[in-house]
Parts: sequence; C-alpha cells; structure tokens
Amino acid sequence: MLYDALVQAALQVTATSKRSEKTAVFAALLRQVPPDEAPVVIGMLLGEPRQGRVGIGWATLRDARSDAAVTATVAVREVDDVITALGATTGAGSQRDREQRLASLMTRLTAHEQQHLVRLFNGEMRQGANAGVLTDAVAKAAGVALADVRRAAMLLGDLGEAARRALGGESLAVGLVPLVGVQPMLAATAASVADALALTGPASVEWKLDGARVQVHRHADEVRVFTRTLHEISARVPEVVQAALSIAHDDFVLDGEALGLDPDGNPLKFQDTMSGQRALRPFFFDVLHLAGQSLIDEPLRVRKAALAEAVPVAMLLPTLDTDGTDATSDIAVADRFAAEALAAGHEGVMVKALESPYQAGRRGAAWRKVKPVHTLDLVVLAAEWGHGRRTGWLSNLHLGARGADGTFVMVGKTFKGLTDELLRWQTTELQARAIGDPEQGYIQHVRPELVVEIALDGVQRSVRYPGGVALRFARVRRYRLDKTAAQADTIESVQAML
Repeated sequence: MLYDALVQAALQVTATSKRSEKTAVFAALLRQVPPDEAPVVIGMLLGEPRQGRVGIGWATLRDARSDAAVTATVAVREVDDVITALGATTGAGSQRDREQRLASLMTRLTAHEQQHLVRLFNGEMRQGANAGVLTDAVAKAAGVALADVRRAAMLLGDLGEAARRALGGESLAVGLVPLVGVQPMLAATAASVADALALTGPASVEWKLDGARVQVHRHADEVRVFTRTLHEISARVPEVVQAALSIAHDDFVLDGEALGLDPDGNPLKFQDTMSGQRALRPFFFDVLHLAGQSLIDEPLRVRKAALAEAVPVAMLLPTLDTDGTDATSDIAVADRFAAEALAAGHEGVMVKALESPYQAGRRGAAWRKVKPVHTLDLVVLAAEWGHGRRTGWLSNLHLGARGADGTFVMVGKTFKGLTDELLRWQTTELQARAIGDPEQGYIQHVRPELVVEIALDGVQRSVRYPGGVALRFARVRRYRLDKTAAQADTIESVQAML
C-alpha cells in the first residue's frame, strides 16, 4: 500500500466532525491493507508508530525537510522500514546518519506526506480520530462484531495485532495470558465518597496513590512490568520485579501502583516517583490472572479474595469494604477512611463496585475516583484552533499566572471541560482579543485579559515552562468575568503548590 493512501484517508477524516464518516473512511482504507501491514497502518493512523519513540525531534525534522515530490511513490512499508532504521541508529555519528536517512525519505514524499510524517514524529496527529474510531473501522472493514475486536485489542494490548487477525480472517477468541500486556481498566470521577457509593452500591474503597500504574506479569521465573500505556519497563524497576519473584505463586497478572517512599515511609510526589532515581515499592489492588485461570470476568469480590490469598499484605493497598446495608454508616466510615488516605499524603480514594468485572481498556462507571480538587484563576494567553468536531473553534487554551512585573508566565494548556456553548463563546471573545497572525497555522495569541477558573489535581516541576511549574490534569470550570487579569493567581501561588 502507498503511504499516500493512508495520508489521504487521514486528511479526509480531519475534514469531518462526524464519527460515522471517520469510521467509513478508515474502514475503506483498511479493506485495502494486507493483513500483515495492519499493525503498521494502525500505528501510523493513531500517531503511535509501532516502534515507539525513536528520538526524532524538531531540529532533526527541520534539517531533514526538502522540496516535496510531485508524485506519490513511497509505500507504507518503506516508511516503516526507515522508522525502524532511525530507532536502531546509535553511537558516534548517529545524528548525521539519522538526518541523512530521514532527508533521503523526505525528498521522495509529497507535501501532504511530509506533513503527515512530521506530525507522526512529533505526536501531533490532530485528525480528531482516536483508537475508538479505528476499532469501529476495523470491525466494519473485517465484517466482524465490534465487541469481538474491542475485547481482542484489550486482551492483546494491541489494536494493530487485533486488526491483523480480523482482516486476515483469524479467530479473535483470545484469552488473557501472562507476559502479554492488557489495557487497564480506568475510573470515572465522583465529587464525594457519598456520591460514589450511591453509584456503585456495595463497594471496595481503596487508597488512591499518586504513583505509577503498573501491570505485573509473571510466568515461572520470567517477570514483565508494563505501564498504563503498555510500555514494558521491567529493566527500569528491578525492585518491582524482585517483589513479583518473592510471591509464592509463579503464574499471575497483577494490577497496581508503584510508589516512591522517603526514608520515613512517606509517599513522594508523582514527579519524584517517576524520576527513575528512587526505588519503587509496588502496591497491588487487583488480580487478572492466577494459576492458569483468567479472572477478568469474575466480580471484584472474587478477585479481591484471590488477591488476598496470593499476595503478601505488605504489597496490598489499604482497603475498606462496604456492604451497602446501612448507607449512612457506610458513608461515615468511608469518609473517615478517605480522610486517613489524605492525611497519609495520598491523592484520595477509589470506590469500586464489588460485583463489577474487570473492564479492560474501559473507563467504566463501576470504578470512581474521589480526590480533592484545587482551583486557580489563570489568564488565557493563546488558544489553538480545534480539529475534528471542534473544527472552527478556538479550543486548547494556553494558560498563564501573573508575574511580579505585570507580565504572565505560562504554566500549562487544557482543552478539557469545554462545552459547545463555551467553545462558541470563547472563540468569539478570543478572536476579539487576537494578536497577530496565527502561529504555525493553528495557534492564535491573544491579549491577556480573560480570566478562567481552572480545576486541577496539582502541579509538578517542569523545565518546559519558564515558571518551572506545570499544571496536572487541568480542566476549565468557568470564565471569571468578575475578575480582571490583575486579579489572577500569581506564579508564586502556583509554585507554592509544589
């Protein structure tokens, strides 16, 4: 298949906001894909090459740019081979070799193909289509049930491999097995423990740690540790591997968090946990496979019992079970338990329905996270034009805190929390405050006048922004038309949240 066919499909998808049309375009493309090329094509459409990050930055891309070819002649496989070669090029002189190899490919690509490749490397695909759309497209192209594709992708931990099997007519009846990463179950949010329990009924209430999500697999003496995004990190977390090897069972898949602790046993900040300079201690809260048996379809109460039998208490998350028979009592006890988690320096609690199966890859209503919400009043410095269903609206906001000299210091971005009504309103208001032409065709700088209230989970140290701090999980709550920019929160107050 020509790379141009993939690029043209991506352009068509970018031009529409309708999910059904996006699905149809990708399905038509996938019908032309040889099954063994499906993982390559799926990765490129998602903006996630199957090779992962290969260390191609803006400088290399800039130096490799050249005049575009007039005619499309490059195959998808050729692009994939170059990406593989770029990742394997290391050592003395590697930077020059990588630039030459990339430049050689660029000279053979059309303008649209060059642009797509640049977005592929810098992680800015910006086509308004996610894995869900592509999963729909795979099912449509292969003529198989969507539920079967979805489950196969979850259990294989790889939509590309599921697509290869579906398009090749192979069975999608795959099971969960150790050493193959599985997409993790995710949680929705709840404003309070009481709200969460009202939604879940009888539940397991667990401390929510500010650590790194880990999925730990063991088969005999082999251990593999996967991140939330299913990157294997076993070599980087030897203490987690050793913990897995110390467990009496030798065939399991565990879900948990790895957390850095200070000498007094207090939790480190997320950024310090992720620095790679601290030993990490695993705390497990679920078991997906044990002693040759998959448990993901079993209710949580069964999985919890199996977990307690298999894993030493020191490796388990503090947990509290509610039975739902006395809602008032349950709430009071659970609230005290949540307060203890916060007092110990953790994020809050997770509330999980005891009768829920493990919904791999889903953000299900059966799991609810409850944690305090911080807010800041920040100034909008710029906004990015949206894509997909947000085409034509200024969406992703660049946010600044007030500096001592009256200027504003950027501390992060967010497009979350914006309703259609708010998108329309802010597009009009920001355009009225526009400064200069849009940067790179999609960033519009504005006069720093509008104050927006931002909810966030906290902040972390950052070298990306001049204030040395960045927002974590920021989302828009409302615009503060009652405040001027001079009344926005200061950079010192943001830094103090560290």
